[in-house]
Amino acid sequence: MTRAVTLTELIETNRTANRSITYLEGENETRAVSFAELHERALGILYHLQKLGARRGDKLILFLGNNEQFIDAFWGAVLGGIIPVPVALGISDEHRHKLLRIARKLGKPFIYTDRRSLDRIGAFAAQVGAEDVFEGLRSRAFLVDTLDDISRAGQVHRAQPGDVAFIQFSSGSTSEPKGVVLTHANILANSRGSSEVARFTPDDVSLSWMPLTHDMGLIGFHIFMFANRIHAHLMPTELFIRRPLLWLTFATRVRATILCSPNFGYKHYLKVLGDRPIEGLDLSSVRLIFNGAEPISVDLVDEFLRRLEPAKLARNAMYPVYGLAEASLAVSFPPVGREYRSTSFRRHELGVGNVARVVARDDRDAVELMSVGRPIPYCDVRIAGDDDAPLPDGQVGNIYIRGENVTQGYFENPEANAASLTADGWVRTGDLGVIHEGELYITGRAKEIIFVNGQNYYPHDLENIAQRAQGLELGKVVAAGAKPRGAQTEQLVVFVLHRGEMKDFLPTANEVARLINESTGVEVAEVVPVKRIPKTTSGKIQRHLLEQSYVDGEFDAELAELRALREAQRGADATSRSVIEDQLKTICDAALEGKSVGIHDNLFEVGASSLKLIEIHENIDRKYPGMVDLTELFDFPTIAELAQHLEGKLAARG
Repeated sequence: MTRAVTLTELIETNRTANRSITYLEGENETRAVSFAELHERALGILYHLQKLGARRGDKLILFLGNNEQFIDAFWGAVLGGIIPVPVALGISDEHRHKLLRIARKLGKPFIYTDRRSLDRIGAFAAQVGAEDVFEGLRSRAFLVDTLDDISRAGQVHRAQPGDVAFIQFSSGSTSEPKGVVLTHANILANSRGSSEVARFTPDDVSLSWMPLTHDMGLIGFHIFMFANRIHAHLMPTELFIRRPLLWLTFATRVRATILCSPNFGYKHYLKVLGDRPIEGLDLSSVRLIFNGAEPISVDLVDEFLRRLEPAKLARNAMYPVYGLAEASLAVSFPPVGREYRSTSFRRHELGVGNVARVVARDDRDAVELMSVGRPIPYCDVRIAGDDDAPLPDGQVGNIYIRGENVTQGYFENPEANAASLTADGWVRTGDLGVIHEGELYITGRAKEIIFVNGQNYYPHDLENIAQRAQGLELGKVVAAGAKPRGAQTEQLVVFVLHRGEMKDFLPTANEVARLINESTGVEVAEVVPVKRIPKTTSGKIQRHLLEQSYVDGEFDAELAELRALREAQRGADATSRSVIEDQLKTICDAALEGKSVGIHDNLFEVGASSLKLIEIHENIDRKYPGMVDLTELFDFPTIAELAQHLEGKLAARG
């Protein structure tokens, strides 16, 4: 691991190393960029940023889908003391809302993007009355399309360890996003601590499909790898979503030793793999697969390793970890080389202050949790009660962190800082956990956050969207995350107050699912009618009681009746479908496993998340190359509408 004390020093030191980053753009499309070339290109981009007017301390929004362009611009900003602010492109309106909210919060940021993305933001800003924010962005926009000369070098600013390196805004939030401020010292302390425990060496070879707008992608699988002079391979996230099997094909090809994925990635891989045999894979070189960013399913880990056993993937390669942006990334790691460890606790006794009771795995009330190891060097962990006082090992409490890697606060957000920082310097993570036999187990959440596909969403944001449905209002709708018994991932469930008949509830359920899905790209697993919404004496909604009732099956009868009503409505579809409608239906049914989609069903009502839309689009594009743009699935959200649109295009082409 380098001894650099700033990221500026890191890239300047590394330019003499005989190492490279390889970008995997397709099955047979690769491009290697040496560390020396990266340094040269970063300086060339810095020249243009400074020519545009960007100076030390200015903010630069990175709004790019291309990994290579992102990394060049990231390091260009770092070399000039300009503060990068990564923001995910996304495909939904809420992603565009998020960019505009961040831009307004930052004041007068610059933006590095492409012309098409900038035009889309402009059109959206006009729709929502945010022209003032967009005009400011447009005047300070650097378009990658116009970059044709990087021969001149910008002026380097020598950063200090305590300077802000970049700002990581909360992922998935649909309201006011919080910007985690990270210094050069924070990031490099986390890199040192992680490297010591994970035993990174220049002989390692890494491969990641995680987005660079996510801390695991940018910090864990770019900066940490770069600091250890590891040959890193980066695969576009969208390519993984479209063709997940390429992930381990690439790992075999490059002899990767270090991989990563959050929980949903393993599930996505296995879904596409299906029952086909494992062929052509050799994962014997893999020594670590980092598993983090969302709650970890022990059953899913078991299934993944069992299916990949013919590929010689070692069971002790699975590496469950815990971290968050406020810690720069990593908080706790298990010992390297040890097979992952899990423990079953009594589900109903995991409240703050309770002793976590160990039970048999087959106990009806058991919940099996994964050990995420011990705190890494330079990071301390405390389990505390609601009064901030430390709790002894074995008792469930709030997880607090502090250390050289931990942020000092959020960007210009005194309210969030007051809520998150204790008087004695600890950061409240919002997660609950317990120390059992010396190791940390994550038991739940104190702050109300829903994890879906590696992103986190605030329930009240989703509720505000759902309340746009006719007849709904504040207090009548509750968004929650629930993991039914036997499920491997958390699901988004929306509870709606309804005391009438199911046939009257069905249109409301469909509209709620569509609104949330269209706005955020998140799949709603179920919209559940409830006769009462439990609240505390002070009026606070008790989401955990609804979640538990759902997991216990108390609403199964109502949900079965809703499914029967939906099937009855689809009855006449099959007799009148065209050839193209049949083809599109086959594609949609395959992507939306377990859901038979009628040709007049709105895809967003039946649960076509962003990931599903990408999969559907990929298969349509294989059948009709270049005929349907991904964004057109929003414009024509039923099979019938999309088929008619496609028929028109085919007729025009002749």
